[in-house]
Amino acid sequence: MTDSFTFVHLTDLHIGNPDIADDHLFSDTTANLKALLDDVKALVPQPKFIIATGDLTNQGDADSYRNLKAILADAALDIPMFFALGNHDKRDGFYVGMEGREENLEAPYYHAHALDGVHLIVLDSSTPGKVGGSIEPEQFDWLATELEAHPELPKLIAVHHAPALDEDKPQMEWESLTIADSLKLRDMLKGRNVLGILSGHIHFDRVSNWYGIPVVVGIGTHAATDVTWLHEGLRMVEGASLAIGTVRPSGLTVSFVPQPSARGELFSFTFAGFADMLKAHEASAAE
Repeated sequence: MTDSFTFVHLTDLHIGNPDIADDHLFSDTTANLKALLDDVKALVPQPKFIIATGDLTNQGDADSYRNLKAILADAALDIPMFFALGNHDKRDGFYVGMEGREENLEAPYYHAHALDGVHLIVLDSSTPGKVGGSIEPEQFDWLATELEAHPELPKLIAVHHAPALDEDKPQMEWESLTIADSLKLRDMLKGRNVLGILSGHIHFDRVSNWYGIPVVVGIGTHAATDVTWLHEGLRMVEGASLAIGTVRPSGLTVSFVPQPSARGELFSFTFAGFADMLKAHEASAAE
């Protein structure tokens, strides 16, 4: 690779269904996404592609995906766009609403694309009924084969749940891939030409060096986690952002582009009630 290029990373779109009331949608995610897409349209040069790393909708129903599809069509972006699935997504809703697919609706959604300058590999970490993420054995088998493909291109991995950073804290697996899957992914990527891993889920801009691989997380378009409050619990404030990735011969650069915001509080809860919140969320996701 001799030339540099840019791409856009979106995450946690949380688009709703306007025909259904949703007590768990805390901001106008449609307006937020439209504002971010306007920013994308203004970029010079235009990005080579857009990757949206999961929680595409808030409830996972087919009509929410149809709403997302309509929003993207109205934006009229002439840019390839790729999707990963997150814990708010439902595979059957995605396949029916976004792809018009009627068969094999529970299959994980993983795919790869050899683009001019990068090999994009998209994994499905959505785990039905769970907040945290995992990767099925069939995906790992596919990934092993895919990593051997296109050896001339650096790899860029997209997955909603980032790898677990603290392998001694299984109680934190709700915010990441399982520790076991994180370690398996680490071993598979060791020695590979991996530019980075793009993720979402935790709703704040974060960059980690994970065994020598940059792991980039974005805020998304729903709400921003107040990282100054994490010692108490989770406090979500107004906020949305996109990230611009630049791929150079020297590696990956990421610049975050936040929307203007007063960062007013949307909701909060302490860790004392966190277990109950997780159970309620997982029960809702399993319906």
